[in-house]
Amino acid sequence: MTEIERRRRNRKMLLAIFALFFGSMLLAGLLRFSGWRPEGTKSHGELLEPPVDLREARLALLAGGEYAWNPGERQWRLAVAPPADCAAACDDVARDLDVIWRTLGHRADKVDVLWLCAQTDCSVPSPLREDRSLRVLRPDMAVRARLPGVDAGAATPTGVPVYVIDPHGFVILRYAPGADAAGIRADLGKLLKLI
Repeated sequence: MTEIERRRRNRKMLLAIFALFFGSMLLAGLLRFSGWRPEGTKSHGELLEPPVDLREARLALLAGGEYAWNPGERQWRLAVAPPADCAAACDDVARDLDVIWRTLGHRADKVDVLWLCAQTDCSVPSPLREDRSLRVLRPDMAVRARLPGVDAGAATPTGVPVYVIDPHGFVILRYAPGADAAGIRADLGKLLKLI
């Protein structure tokens, strides 16, 4: 092999390495900015960007006392803020939350269900009454107003929105009224693996 042939071969090899390296970066950039995401990284709920900060909110329990955020405990929350007259929709979401909580297995103790009452004479539907993770909160219009889309479809038979709150007090996910409980459970399962 002559010197010229060797140089040509080396140049071709260098160009191939260059194309492989920068081509893969270009493809990754195109996929990223086109909005494509791998199936395992998608959430079933609406990711709130920026997340709603509730750390300064002083949540009071209906039975008395305060609900503390305690980020050190790594406690996740499923929150519901139903309207005063939700009836069947409240029963459905309570049943779904009960199923979600029970299917979490040994991780269930890392999830609290927050039921933000709309009025002081609040009643919680029966599927959640016996749940040891249920925290019934006093009405707090300031907190309710900060939850995005809290009243969007809340009075319709389709259901009430469900929110996921991280251990620090940030509302990070919102599920539309009537959302599939299996999707909420799948997302919560992924989040619980982070702790």
